[in-house]
Amino acid sequence: MSICSELSRIIPSERLLEGPAAERAYDCDAYTVDKSKPSAIALPESTDEVASIVKWCCQNEVPFTPRGAGTGLSGGALAALGGVIISTKKMTHILEVDVPNRRMLAQTGIANLKLSQAVAASGLHFAPDPSSQSVSTLGGNIAENSGGPHTLKYGVTAQHIAGLKMVSPEGDIWDLGSKEGHSKSVDLCGLVVGSEGTLGIVTESWVKLTPLPMQVSTALVAFTDVRPASEAVAAIIASGVVPAALEMMDKGILAALQAAFGLQFPERSQALLLVECDQQPGESPATEQMEKVAKLCREQGAIDVTIATDEADRQRLWTARKKGIGAMGRLAPSIVTHDGVIPRSKLPEMLDFVYEVAALHNIRVANLFHAGDGNLHPCFYFDEREAGAIERVVEAGEAIVKRCIDLGGSISGEHGIGVEKQELMPLMFTPEDLALQAQIKAIFNQNSLCNPCKVLPNQKHCVEHKKRWRGVAW
Repeated sequence: MSICSELSRIIPSERLLEGPAAERAYDCDAYTVDKSKPSAIALPESTDEVASIVKWCCQNEVPFTPRGAGTGLSGGALAALGGVIISTKKMTHILEVDVPNRRMLAQTGIANLKLSQAVAASGLHFAPDPSSQSVSTLGGNIAENSGGPHTLKYGVTAQHIAGLKMVSPEGDIWDLGSKEGHSKSVDLCGLVVGSEGTLGIVTESWVKLTPLPMQVSTALVAFTDVRPASEAVAAIIASGVVPAALEMMDKGILAALQAAFGLQFPERSQALLLVECDQQPGESPATEQMEKVAKLCREQGAIDVTIATDEADRQRLWTARKKGIGAMGRLAPSIVTHDGVIPRSKLPEMLDFVYEVAALHNIRVANLFHAGDGNLHPCFYFDEREAGAIERVVEAGEAIVKRCIDLGGSISGEHGIGVEKQELMPLMFTPEDLALQAQIKAIFNQNSLCNPCKVLPNQKHCVEHKKRWRGVAW
C-alpha cells in the first residue's frame, strides 16, 4: 500500500499528491541544483492534521520535510531522504487580529505580504519583507529568520515573532512564547526561529505589527564605480542616519535591467544605491534624513541623486532593486548566488575581492545586496553546460565565503545553511560548537526524521545524500 493510501485515513485524498509530476514539482526548492524526490506530498489544513501526519511518519520511520512556497535558497525544503513533504500551502488563514495590542495570529502557510495587506487600513504592517514576500510564507520566514531590504532599521523575522504553535518531531503540539511575547521559562520560541525546520513544524504564529511610517522618502543614487558607492554606505551609517533600506546594485545588475526591461540610468553609472528613509513617531522627518543622505552621497562622488516625488515615482525607483534578480536570466542560463555577511566598513575591500575572484576563475559576477547591514549576494552567471564552469563557480563561491569569515563576518545572513553550506559550517564553528548544536537538535529531534540532512555536517544516515554541487541557482 502506498504512503498516500495510508495518509488518506488522516486527510482527504485530494490533498495528497504522488507520482512523477508531483515528484518533479517538489523535488527541490529555489536551490534548483540539488534535487531529491519525495514519495508523497501532504497538504494539511490544520495543526491537528500536521500532528497526525507526523505521528504516522514516526510510527512508520518515514522521513518528513516541512515546506511552504518553496522559495528558499539553500535547499531547506528539499526532501533529502525522500519520504513525505508536509506542505503548509493550505494553511493560509488569519485567525485573529488585535489592533490595539499590535498583534496578529496567522497560520504559517500565508504569504508574508498578505499579513501587511490585512492590517494596512489600520495603519500597521508586518515589517520583515524578504524580496520574495509576495509568495514566500510566514513559516518559511520563521524557519530561515528571513531579512529583506528593510532589515537595517526594523530587524529580521526573530524581532517580530511573539509566539509559536509547533508540531514536534514526535507529533506533539507545543505552544512556545505567547501573544504578549513573554516566555514562561527558557526562550524556546527564539531558538526555533531560524532553526530551518529541523526542530519541528511551526503551524501558527503570533506576529508583532509595526506602525506604518508617517513619512517615506526614497532615492536612487548613481556612482561611476562600486568603491565610492560602498564608501558612501559607510559614510551614511557613520553619520548616525539609519535608513529603512540601503541597497546596492553594480554594473552587472544594471546591464541585466537594461537588457530585460529597457531601464535607463545616468550616463557613466556603474553602481546604484537605493536608499529609503522613513519617519516613525519621535524621529526626524524622512525628507530631512534624505537631505543629509544626498549630501553625503555627493561628497563621496555621486553623479546623480534622484528623489521620488510621489508614491508612483517611489515604486518606479524600487523597480531597479526588485527586478534585478529576475533580469539576470537575460545574461546567462545559469545563476548562482552566495549569502555572506561582513562588517559594513569592509565593503570596499570585499567587493574588490569578489571581482578579483571572479576574474581569477574566469566567470562573470554581478552584485545586488543589502549594503546597509553588510549582507552580500554575489551572483555568478554562466552556462553550466560549459565544461568546468560549475567547478569554477563552486571554487569562487567558497573563496568568497572564506573571506567573509576572515573579515569577521558570517557564512549566511538570511538564506540559511540548508544542504548548500553544510560543508562550510566548520569554517565558522569549532568541533565543540557543532557538537553543542547537534546536542540541542537531538533534544527536539531524536529520531532525525524531521527535515533530515540539513544545517549540520556529517549527520548519521545522510551519507547517501550527495550534492551535485554547492551554490544557489535562481
